[in-house]
Amino acid sequence: MQRFDTMIEPPVEELLERAGSKFGLVTLAAKRARQINSYYGQLGDGLGALIPPQVTSNASKSLSIAFEEIGSDKIVGSFEAAEPASETD
Repeated sequence: MQRFDTMIEPPVEELLERAGSKFGLVTLAAKRARQINSYYGQLGDGLGALIPPQVTSNASKSLSIAFEEIGSDKIVGSFEAAEPASETD
């Protein structure tokens, strides 16, 4: 049986176990991908205020790097839904 590479390595199922939910995974990965993009964008400025990628990766996309970080437990987070505001008259 031939095995095909998937788009995401590590598999989504493994990432879901770490993030708790699909929404939490998407939120965490998107937030980290934006941080990675900002890090690479400010490299020439010498600011050094952002955290560099925490894994060695061949990926060129920041979202793929973020998924790899989550898969290797370098980035940990969870999404907690906000309590709805109660109306008081």
